[in-house]
Amino acid sequence: MKSPNLICAFLFILAASGNSISAAPNASDPNARFYSAQGVVEQIAPDRGAVKIHHQNIPGYMMEMTMDFPAQNTNELNGISPGDQITFTLVVTEKDNWVENIHRVGHAAETATNAMPMLHAMNSELIPGDTLPDYELTAEDGKQIHFADFRGKVVAFTFFYSRCPLPNYCPRMSNNFHEARKLILATTDAPTKWQFLSISFDPDFDTPEVLSNYGSVYRGDDADRWIFASASAKTLANLAPNLDLMIMRDGGNIMEHSLRTVVLDAQGRIFRQLDGNKWTPQELADAILEAARGRPQVAQP
Repeated sequence: MKSPNLICAFLFILAASGNSISAAPNASDPNARFYSAQGVVEQIAPDRGAVKIHHQNIPGYMMEMTMDFPAQNTNELNGISPGDQITFTLVVTEKDNWVENIHRVGHAAETATNAMPMLHAMNSELIPGDTLPDYELTAEDGKQIHFADFRGKVVAFTFFYSRCPLPNYCPRMSNNFHEARKLILATTDAPTKWQFLSISFDPDFDTPEVLSNYGSVYRGDDADRWIFASASAKTLANLAPNLDLMIMRDGGNIMEHSLRTVVLDAQGRIFRQLDGNKWTPQELADAILEAARGRPQVAQP
């Protein structure tokens, strides 16, 4: 795997060219970067440990989006309410991000963004044991692939887009896949019929060339059983509601998105779904090995 510095550099280039949360941010990290920002508060966690902000464009780092951020100092959210306009500092390290220096400067007339949700077909959310319908994707080599192509293998797939720079979000999904793959390969007598699949929901920007370059940041020169691909708007309109995946768009920009990681068994049935970003590489590796060894599905809480 390439160095974390290369990862940050690559993500910065992608963000500039295109224009749930760590529990203990490391405020003493000497490599932390600081960005002045402003936005509107949409939601505050009950324990005030996190805040959802519809922030404006952060020059040199991130497009306008709505994101959940850890709050370094929960006391700074005292007196802050949804709808408040704030200024704040976004702090980014190699593995974490958080907000600090939060100051109320006014109140917005409305808290909702102008972003329109991605239109979904009337599909219901699937549960463990359900078969995932077959969908077409565009792989990093430009070829069309389908979930059915991997029948007979356990498939772990997640969603991302390359312009997402926050280390707690899309980059964490790719880093976790990298670490989970290492764990499986290091497991004695581990089954070999498994596949990792990282799916971009930003197909206009994430072309096969971009996907290949992005993938190499996390896989290095070893692409063994790990494919990066993109899903078209048509595919996402049907696939997203199957998995309760939320994507908010405003024109060509991704305004907000949730995180979903899914393990399919060798018959293409949902074996486990890992929501958000709190799951660990070990949890994913264990789920893949359990599915590959034919362990029965255990109902999720």
